[in-house]
Amino acid sequence: MHTHDQRQFLRHTLATVAYRGGKAVRNTPEGFAHFKVGESSRTPAQILAHIGDLFDWALTLAKGQHIWHDSTPLPWEQEADRFFRALKSLDDFLASDDELLSPAERMFQGPIADALTHIGQLTMLRRLAGSPVRGESYFKADISAGRVGADQKSPTVEFD
Repeated sequence: MHTHDQRQFLRHTLATVAYRGGKAVRNTPEGFAHFKVGESSRTPAQILAHIGDLFDWALTLAKGQHIWHDSTPLPWEQEADRFFRALKSLDDFLASDDELLSPAERMFQGPIADALTHIGQLTMLRRLAGSPVRGESYFKADISAGRVGADQKSPTVEFD
């Protein structure tokens, strides 16, 4: 795959993360950020902070560095804003002419795939907390590269 095509694929993947992640973080019930299913499990706030850390790390990897930080979770809305800002920073880099200094495949297999896994965890925790995210035919969703903010298109085909 040509480098431009790889970057575009990564950008579309980030838009997918924003779309799916947006469904997981929007309209959460009171107290959801601190919901725990077990003594050693992460809270949703800790998971969302970790996702933000993954995309901060991904940006450093894209620039040829390896810098990791474990962030203390912010209040839920601030952490959700951080999630979208981190996605936008990485997307802006991928949209630029700056050289991608990590292989696209590794960017996907590491931080991006990990984030998708954690978004699934948030979605499962929403169901366990009594506030399920509606299922959707994501194949039909209006997702496009560059749309990585909180403002996403409405679902086209949702179901319970």
